[in-house]
Amino acid sequence: MQDHLFSRRKFLYTGATALSGAMLASALPVWGQSTSPLKIGMIGTGNRGGGMAKLLQKIPGIELVACCDVIPAHLQRGMSLAAKGAKAYTDYRQLLDDKKVEAVIIATPLYLHYPMAKDALNAGKHVYVEKTMTYDIPQALQLAAQVKKSGLVLQVGHQYRYYDLYHRVKEVIAQNWLGKVTHFECQYHRNSDWRNPVPDPSMERLVNWRMYREYSGGLVAELCGHQIDMVNYLLDAHPLRVVGMGGIDFWKDGRETWDNVRTVFEYPGGVKSSVTSILSNAYKGYNIRVLGDRGTLEIQRDKAFVYSEEGKKELATVDGVTGATKTDQTGEGVPLKFGIPGQPEPTTSALLAFADSIRKKIPPASSAETGKIAAIAVHMANKAIETGVSQSWLSSYDV
Repeated sequence: MQDHLFSRRKFLYTGATALSGAMLASALPVWGQSTSPLKIGMIGTGNRGGGMAKLLQKIPGIELVACCDVIPAHLQRGMSLAAKGAKAYTDYRQLLDDKKVEAVIIATPLYLHYPMAKDALNAGKHVYVEKTMTYDIPQALQLAAQVKKSGLVLQVGHQYRYYDLYHRVKEVIAQNWLGKVTHFECQYHRNSDWRNPVPDPSMERLVNWRMYREYSGGLVAELCGHQIDMVNYLLDAHPLRVVGMGGIDFWKDGRETWDNVRTVFEYPGGVKSSVTSILSNAYKGYNIRVLGDRGTLEIQRDKAFVYSEEGKKELATVDGVTGATKTDQTGEGVPLKFGIPGQPEPTTSALLAFADSIRKKIPPASSAETGKIAAIAVHMANKAIETGVSQSWLSSYDV
């Protein structure tokens, strides 16, 4: 194994351009090919929407022409980042009536994703909706069906599908560098209360909607959803069943959504993926480990490392048993080289691809269908945690 995997060290450092043309063509955007800017309306200009508005300022061929938010400070921030002459709205339906707007970005609390996306499609607008796609499973099925009939583009904000790191990881798995992959270990940990400051107590639920089940899917939907979608992508599959547990065991501050969750998804072939999120320890923060019988690949936020499973073996005293086999793993991993020089970060790449899908009339890599699958998996996990009962994928989800 060591020769097989680590004789490729030079290739790992220099093989960034070895990505297949088909993969790049289907997933990465083409820049600067349109003379007419795509006119975008931003629905929700809080932390996420405001951040995306700032990114849009630097993207050629996209113009932010309208903003909508019910919180005045958020709306003001969005308008400060919008194009000259942009219009401000406090009712998203009025923004959808704006004939100048060709497409919308929905960056609102989760419970609003479905009604806003549905109304936008009915108004003839293309849609970029943040993850998780919908608040529950029936909404995911309904929205995916509506998109098929609409002829419009709906892209879901699982931006890592546009990040070359994961394309490279998928290629490495396909080339059998890790051997037979049997497990994924995913975590999205933070050490914070996950709250935003509230200028007025009456705005608590409006500002900190993630803490309340009426509006949010909690940690599984807001954090773990990224990694659930990435395992789906790397396996080209959806989970068959999931078990889980969680609780409010650290931040006892009146929140309703859990401050820790632990889930295990089962995929075809017996592959297991553990997905966890806690708010009381940030060690290794965002991390995915892909475990094969010949090697391990560790994915961090913006880099990855490959480890050999062919360690030096010797007989030793292990847990009081003389003559037991002790394995000394190889230590430091080999950095996985990826990416095209100058390629934007994931969200910018996803926004570029959104515009490209509209202009070229091609399906987005993060589509209503992949978004549906990720949303179903998220809500299966939440129901497994809530009920303590394993949740299985139903045949009706495949329609």
